[in-house]
Amino acid sequence: MRLLERARKEWFMVGIVVAIGAAKLEPSVGVNGGPLKPEITVSYIAVATIFFNSGLSLKTEELTSALVHLRLHLFIQIFTLAFFPAAIWLFLQLLSVTSINEWLLKGLQTVGCMPPPVSSAVILTKAVGGNEGIVVTPVLLLLFLGSSSSVPFTSIFSQLFMTVVVPLVIGQIVRRYIKDWLERKKPPFGVVSSSVLLMIIYTTFCDTFSNPNIDLDKFSLILILFIIVSVQLSFMLLTFIFSTRNNSGFTPADTVAIIFCSTHKSLTLGIPMLKIVFAGHEHLSLISVPLLIYHPAQILLGSVLVPTIKSWMVSRQKGVKLTRPTV
Repeated sequence: MRLLERARKEWFMVGIVVAIGAAKLEPSVGVNGGPLKPEITVSYIAVATIFFNSGLSLKTEELTSALVHLRLHLFIQIFTLAFFPAAIWLFLQLLSVTSINEWLLKGLQTVGCMPPPVSSAVILTKAVGGNEGIVVTPVLLLLFLGSSSSVPFTSIFSQLFMTVVVPLVIGQIVRRYIKDWLERKKPPFGVVSSSVLLMIIYTTFCDTFSNPNIDLDKFSLILILFIIVSVQLSFMLLTFIFSTRNNSGFTPADTVAIIFCSTHKSLTLGIPMLKIVFAGHEHLSLISVPLLIYHPAQILLGSVLVPTIKSWMVSRQKGVKLTRPTV
């Protein structure tokens, strides 16, 4: 019974495994030109649906108030979009001489380019009681990823504009008119986006399993898993050290936001982006694997560390109150 409840709670993780398994059993259904017509249903309709859904659910009024924490956002953006990808790139120069699958390594680089998800980072931040750090960096992210793609940048930009920017803006416009209804009914935005994302993952792996030339060795996969967990722990520790220095100017609640928002990466944004940037690439699924591993790993690590971080934050806040001079 507990196993069933756990599976229901983690239905998206189970869905990823099922989607990949289904793609392995019958890849012809989801390949380009197959019955699902992913070149239309996924590349355009599915991706547009995710970002229209994001536009509907995005509370711009909260974003406006969050921008008050300018120093916090600046730190997160610099760490996420400058330090993180640069550090991964340097690390990959060392790993390039190893026998690890080169496409998994490229996938690790794309992980470094992704922004944090609003969902899991904010949920974990709230679980501790910290502030929310929201990073919106789609243009810089795509420029970084586009340079590694064989698809012309103009094609990438036009498709991103039509399937990401336009649906997002339309979603925001629609939200303005039905905001009260959305607040009352609270539609399952996360479930909708996750369900569509499973379809994208399924078709991506259908292309892989239908290509006999692609082979993934288990040794590379195990090493990538170990590297991802090590990178997450190292960067969480690094952000903790940076944000708790005496002259950092960050509160304990800010530190919590920095730890989670600077090290978490968006699967919901990432997979559709990779689908566009690496459209038609035979190794797209291998490039996607590190991000598919990173997502559950960040949730698992975050869940394990929440009690410890919460205990630290409470003790620090009490210490600040005790040392504050009385008037």
